[in-house]
Parts: sequence; structure tokens; C-alpha cells
Amino acid sequence: MTDEKVQGPASYFPSMEKKYGRPITEWKALLRAKDGYAEARHSELVTWLKTEHAMGHGHANALVAHTLAEDRGAAR
Repeated sequence: MTDEKVQGPASYFPSMEKKYGRPITEWKALLRAKDGYAEARHSELVTWLKTEHAMGHGHANALVAHTLAEDRGAAR
């Protein structure tokens, strides 16, 4: 067992789940289901989360970066 602290975008996830009332897996599924996700730029996805889901910029940025890193191998 390690006591390593989560760093990077994932460090926001506990507070995001509490603030927005959805698990991160659900937010990632919403992103991935968005029309044009595969071709979308990082900034477009951040703007979508902010305007359509009232997510703060830092939280939206962290979620998009982490999701794109999983799907594309590196965050944009």
C-alpha cells in the first residue's frame, strides 16, 4: 500500500464528483458521446462542458485533459 498523493488532472476528481453530483466515469462517458468528440480540440470540449454543464474552467480542463490522454495517448 502506498500513500502517494494523486497528482495532475485526476487530483480534481473528488471535488468535481462532490460539486457536480456525478461520478467521473459518467462525465467521461458524456464527453466521449458528444458529437464530434473524436475530432474536437481540447478547448472546444472545455467550452462545451462550461456552457452546457456549467462546469468551472479548471474542472473542465482537468477532465478533458485526462480523458483525451486516455483516448489519444497524450493530452492536447
